[in-house]
Amino acid sequence: MHGANWHVMMHTADQKPKVTRELLLRVLRYARPYWRHLAGMLVMILLSTVVGLISPLIFRNLIDKVLPSGDLSQLAMMAIALLILPMLDGGISVIQRRLTAQVGEGVIFDLRNTLYAKLQRMSLRFFTNTKVGELMSRLNNDVVGAQNAISHTIVNIITNLIQGVAVLVVMLTLEWKLTLAASFILPLMFYIAQKVGVELRNIARQSMELNARMNAHMNETLNIGGSLLVKLFGRADQEVGRFRERAGGVRDIGIRRAVIGSRFFVLL
Repeated sequence: MHGANWHVMMHTADQKPKVTRELLLRVLRYARPYWRHLAGMLVMILLSTVVGLISPLIFRNLIDKVLPSGDLSQLAMMAIALLILPMLDGGISVIQRRLTAQVGEGVIFDLRNTLYAKLQRMSLRFFTNTKVGELMSRLNNDVVGAQNAISHTIVNIITNLIQGVAVLVVMLTLEWKLTLAASFILPLMFYIAQKVGVELRNIARQSMELNARMNAHMNETLNIGGSLLVKLFGRADQEVGRFRERAGGVRDIGIRRAVIGSRFFVLL
């Protein structure tokens, strides 16, 4: 990629990228070396879902059959099972978090190395037109955002899908009429989630851009050359004001993200 094209790409972060099959395959390529870890995470998700569904079934059997019949042996077995299940679920969660951390940190490592190697091949013209603070933001904040998309967002989507299907199957088995009646709200939930998701995506893109500008300002004014110029021309108050403005933008976008994220639950 030519230096000028890279520079244009970095300064058009507010434009919505076109999601194509090639882009998705390119993103998933970074997760390919960790397919064993991802497979292990999928197994842990399945096990956690099964464990989570056993407890309600035990309580149902306990209330409907065991307590009315007064069977003490089954009561003792179910009590032991209810004690073991949380411990088993905790162990599964620990393993899943370890696998998630290995995938996430590995993706960060690969992305940073790829980006740093790419920057080393850029022309001098690129570095004269690009602020160092923006590059640092790309290597830190944006890379972490991409890592979260692979190791957290995708995992959460898969987890929610598996748990939703499993819960729906169990609910249909227990009481299909009530389940169908409760399912009428699902289209509304999907519609609201889609609207909120679009807003959160746009805010996340703006947040990355604002963080890049703030980091660029810090890099320009806090190194020895920038500090010398600020003191030489007596611009300390002006630079403090500029920093307050950019830091305030980061603060405001963070508040907007928190409010919009909670709006989904309020609407439901």
